[in-house]
Amino acid sequence: MSARIEFIPVTLLKRDVFSETQSGHLADDADTRLTRRQLDRLPLWSRGIARYLARREARALRRLQEVDGVPRLIRSDPEGLIRSWLEGVPLQLAGRLHRTWADDAHRLLRQMHRLGVTHNDLAKPQNWLVTPDGRAAVIDLQLASVHRRRGLIFRLARYEDLRHLLKQKQRFAPELLTPTARRLLERRSWPSHLSHRTLKPVYNFVTRKVFRWSDSEGIGADMADRMASARDRILSLPGVTEVALAPFQRPGGLGLYAFVETAQASAPGAGAEADLVQTVSALPRFSDGQVRADLLVLVAENRVEEIGVFLEGEPTLAEIMRPIVEGRLNLTDRYIH
Repeated sequence: MSARIEFIPVTLLKRDVFSETQSGHLADDADTRLTRRQLDRLPLWSRGIARYLARREARALRRLQEVDGVPRLIRSDPEGLIRSWLEGVPLQLAGRLHRTWADDAHRLLRQMHRLGVTHNDLAKPQNWLVTPDGRAAVIDLQLASVHRRRGLIFRLARYEDLRHLLKQKQRFAPELLTPTARRLLERRSWPSHLSHRTLKPVYNFVTRKVFRWSDSEGIGADMADRMASARDRILSLPGVTEVALAPFQRPGGLGLYAFVETAQASAPGAGAEADLVQTVSALPRFSDGQVRADLLVLVAENRVEEIGVFLEGEPTLAEIMRPIVEGRLNLTDRYIH
């Protein structure tokens, strides 16, 4: 597509010192949703690093243009990088894995590696998506490498990509791990061992103490701590059987949305722990009883138009979600002004 076509930002997804990520569309095609990693409004000290990372991502996306489950590169220039929008929820919000997803994730890695690309950042569950049809996708290829040779460096990086996928299975679907996979999980490569002992402490200090980031989908260490504390306190309230928490954007920063499952009309005391408290008679759940956090985070962010994809062919789930959607307390979106 022509670089002269203006990108129209609609929703702010994420902002840090290395990029501002937005969803939106090109001026001549409002119906096609895209994502832009904007680089021209960053602090001067971080702009060079951000553009280097964007070039790495663009190079990897060009190599992977025909691979299902990877964003398509639309445009890359000094202003930023525009890629196609991938529908799906991050792994930590989906909350569980099915065999369909796991098998497709292995397929995706095989295709990437066959083309000489390693992702190098798959330990983060937010870089894996579960698509509406249950398949796997990956995003955020800023650290990806395109290897010209299949030498030692490529083989080590390929091994770590695989091991990080197995770590996700261990966390979200341990029943899918084979004895061989369990043995691989215990065999970290020597560069990984070295990095864990030397670079990881420095990385943790800079991201968590200086920038106050966490690995909980960019919500920040303060919010992650607040969510853990709020969950314990709300669950201790009389009549509360379960609680699901989700961060949401509001003027001035992130707020905390609590979905409180109770037979009562309200949950006295919950308002002290969360900014918005919605009491529900029943929370949506998977067949194994686990709460559908993927749906509730969409409600918290008022992205209700995306929920319908997950409810097709699920009349029981749709019936549970209807009063939750109708009674939602956040009626705004994260529009850019």
